[in-house]
Amino acid sequence: MVSSVRILVVEDEPKVAKAVREGLERESYTVTVCHTGEDGFFLLSTETFDLVVLDVMLPGRSGIEILETLRRQGSQLPVLLLTARDTVEDRVAGLDAGADDYLVKPFAFAELLARIRALLRRAKTEIVGTLRLVDLEMDVLSRTVKRGGAPIDLTAREFELLEYLLRHQGEAVSRDMLVRDVWKEPLRPTPLDNVIDVHMVRLRRKVDEGFETKLVHTLRGVGFTLRAETA
Repeated sequence: MVSSVRILVVEDEPKVAKAVREGLERESYTVTVCHTGEDGFFLLSTETFDLVVLDVMLPGRSGIEILETLRRQGSQLPVLLLTARDTVEDRVAGLDAGADDYLVKPFAFAELLARIRALLRRAKTEIVGTLRLVDLEMDVLSRTVKRGGAPIDLTAREFELLEYLLRHQGEAVSRDMLVRDVWKEPLRPTPLDNVIDVHMVRLRRKVDEGFETKLVHTLRGVGFTLRAETA
């Protein structure tokens, strides 16, 4: 059975990447592997994952550069850094950049697996209660939304869309992701692009109209993102 938990492994050493992938797949995780910083950043910008195992020393962008960019964009994706460098300064740099955990090579796969399980458990417990981005606030339990303290009246579908964007704030959200995760119709024979675009126009109007800081953005050729930008 294919797991709904998706893990991205960004590791330039083929043997390490292969061993990690095979081990995680034996545990029934869905694993994507890439070997350069640029490929890793592209995948993180265009697909959705539940966790990333990120090597520090990579061709192209370093793991630290990728991590810092993710955090600047508001992404809360759990990140486990891998590195061959084991000084206090290296560990501090990784954690200060926004890493959730740090594992030094060579490592025992059992320890990697335990740390991944811990990060996934922590992420799951945090998906409750209130979601926020600047002055936008969503109470998931009462299904209410406010911006600047004023209530926003959303349809059920608009609420689901906004919740998904808030949970992936700072990340690129494609229309395919919305079809799969919000509309729950990945096998629909006719595209939902027009339907999604209409809903996003209405949602943007309700969330951003009258505010100098815009939150809902279209990414041309990719999809959408939720992040704070002053017009």
